[in-house]
Amino acid sequence: MLVSTRNPLNIGAAARAMANFGFSRLRVVNPYDLAFREARSAVGAAPLLRTAEVHMSVAQAVADCTLVVGTTSIGHRELQHPLRRLEYGARLILRKLPITPVALLFGSEKFGLSNDDLSHCHWLMRIPTADSGLSMNLGQAVALCLYELARDPKAVQARPGKIRSATAGETEQITAMLVEVLHKSGYVNPVTAASTEEKVRRLVRRLAIAGRDAPVLLGMLRQILWKGGE
Repeated sequence: MLVSTRNPLNIGAAARAMANFGFSRLRVVNPYDLAFREARSAVGAAPLLRTAEVHMSVAQAVADCTLVVGTTSIGHRELQHPLRRLEYGARLILRKLPITPVALLFGSEKFGLSNDDLSHCHWLMRIPTADSGLSMNLGQAVALCLYELARDPKAVQARPGKIRSATAGETEQITAMLVEVLHKSGYVNPVTAASTEEKVRRLVRRLAIAGRDAPVLLGMLRQILWKGGE
């Protein structure tokens, strides 16, 4: 729910964030400009803007919700509500979402939620910033909150698919061909040739070449040798 939002572009940005993270029910309370439904910033979220509900008061907008959470940047305001960080607050909201409507309120760009708006909230949530006195752009704040609600905590534990490393034989082929290129280019000093070859061999192994890249590297080196022999 966006309360007393002044810039239609911010409503469009909020709608875009909702579409990105799978949220579909937008309510605006006393918007400054009713032309928000045509906001160009709502890329991919035009249908969501068209169906957005407009209410004249917070009380009316949250009437069917059993949990109402307000957002705040704190600033210099003395709050009379429990205040929770985004990470913890999102977990509490997620417990309620499957069984009951939950309202997440964002205030105007300049003043945030008024004391009257806050009086409808059960508790408040804040995005931790470097300085507690700073506030975020409305569209960014909506996107961060919705991302935290939508993200899968198990995803951070998922391991990326394994990529096969080049075999010792493939690595040695690359080493031998690279040494040959270095010899023909004049890079290798005959006096220190054995030492140089050892250094090249260790270097190639430190590169941890993937199996799928070995043929590409071999092809490059073959082309260099072929052109150098012309």
